[in-house]
Amino acid sequence: MASQPTSRTLIVANLTAATPILIQEVERRADEQPTEFFLLIPSTDSKKTSDWTLENATRMLSRAADAPVEGKVAGGDAFESIRETLSGGSFDQVIISTLPKRASEWLRKDLPTRVEELGVPVTIVTPPEEPSPLKAFTDSFSAKSSATTGP
Repeated sequence: MASQPTSRTLIVANLTAATPILIQEVERRADEQPTEFFLLIPSTDSKKTSDWTLENATRMLSRAADAPVEGKVAGGDAFESIRETLSGGSFDQVIISTLPKRASEWLRKDLPTRVEELGVPVTIVTPPEEPSPLKAFTDSFSAKSSATTGP
């Protein structure tokens, strides 16, 4: 029986590079077919923070993929970093792991659509939105009618 060809997936992430939802997506893809993953961390403000993120994220992603995951930190514009990385490698797909829509600069700038225009399928992975502590507090005191039956 012939083995499946290995897929090459570019993961683009910054603050979400080691979130459970991204780890689960990598595990799922690695289980479906042989896949090589490469992590790109663009637009980082701090070299120290990005080195820590890259080291930890590649370790966690490697565990999820059950294979080594390489990565690099790229500065500047996220789209340009992705375009440059795609032109230098033969990737079959891109996973963009980003913050929820409300907080994501990449989604506000329509990064996934721009990357798709480069001719590669894109999957967006976002962690679930955390409920606002203020909303949770106000919801606990909101006026709710409770039917009470009197004597």
